Amino acid sequence: MLKILSISSRNLLRYHRRTFLTGLLITMGVMAVLLFISLSSSFKAMMIGQITDSMLGHVQVHSKGYVASLDNLPLNLMLKAEDTQGIEKHLAEMPAIEAWSSRIKFGAMFSNFNETTNIRLNGVYPEREAATCPQLSGRVVKGDAGDDLLERGTILVPELIASGMNIKVGDTIVLVATNQDGAVNGQTFVVKAILEGISGPGGRDGYVHIEDARALLRLGKGGVSEYAIRLKQADSVPQVVKQLNAAIGAQKGDDGKAAFEIHGWKQLTPFSSIASMIDMLTIFVQVMLVAIVLISIMNVMIMAVYERMREIGTLAAIGTSPGRILSMFLGEGLILGAGGSLIGVLISLAIIKILQLYPLGFSFGRQDDLLLTPMIEISDILNISLLVILMAVLASLQPAWKASRMDPVVALRAV
Repeated sequence: MLKILSISSRNLLRYHRRTFLTGLLITMGVMAVLLFISLSSSFKAMMIGQITDSMLGHVQVHSKGYVASLDNLPLNLMLKAEDTQGIEKHLAEMPAIEAWSSRIKFGAMFSNFNETTNIRLNGVYPEREAATCPQLSGRVVKGDAGDDLLERGTILVPELIASGMNIKVGDTIVLVATNQDGAVNGQTFVVKAILEGISGPGGRDGYVHIEDARALLRLGKGGVSEYAIRLKQADSVPQVVKQLNAAIGAQKGDDGKAAFEIHGWKQLTPFSSIASMIDMLTIFVQVMLVAIVLISIMNVMIMAVYERMREIGTLAAIGTSPGRILSMFLGEGLILGAGGSLIGVLISLAIIKILQLYPLGFSFGRQDDLLLTPMIEISDILNISLLVILMAVLASLQPAWKASRMDPVVALRAV
């Protein structure tokens, strides 16, 4: 085998210009794919992190039918107090879960005593919400949320409402809400901070302490609208959803149907379609790489066969077996694919390292000056390299087969 590869490498060096151009094309293709994967994967991870770490969490638990009616923020589909104890027990027992936050979501009238508008609100335990959505405090554009994020009697107001109604930190506002029995109640709050709005569901919600939400809505203890869950590993969402479905998904409600529903973040935000689009673009770029390798290697090998017909005839005439001739040409394709892949990988890693030292800045939604730090997985490098090598060998197969089956007499007569 080594002898065959040695002969193949010498044959490639005989046509050094063509070999160089073909290898350069493969190298550039590998570089383009790896850099695209590293940048797109980093952007995808950052985009997902902005959404899950700012408002959604990785997984959410609701009463059956709540998500379908989410726009109305129904109070009649809240998780009951007796249900929350069992849910929290299961959440505490799952090692993949890092933190969770129970929320009461509701709509209210927001007034500064001069103007009134609608607002969506989340009643939360501040310490749990901060652990579940660690980037929430980073959305504060005015004021200081502090370590506690919220105290009783304070509110975090979305920037859209604050700017539209000229609300400032320290102002007193009033919230008026209707509970599930139709009773109306009002309560004053002090604006502790103003939150930057971000794209997506929940990006314009305000926050109050969960006990204030209970008092405003005249709710009893224990009932919540949802559980937002943060995982230790973001890519373990499918496994955790499956485990939660096995643990609590089979429980029945009073109507004999499933009482709970568990959703991963992809089912709760339209940004999941953007993540899917990034995956599709990655596949498309890989297909383009395969096409480049196939065309370039096949072109080189076909030209090599036609230019070396007399040489092939001579080898066959002196007794070289068809299998050995086939191996020689396949070896050339293998060396081109492996060499181009190796050089492409090394250059790509060098560029990625430079971009890690000098990250790229960009904007996402309303957030500016985000830094994109590319990363590449070993599995991606191995998959792309093996794919290129495999395609290089397959592209060499037809010309190599043609060379190995050539009639020595006909080949020796070739000009």
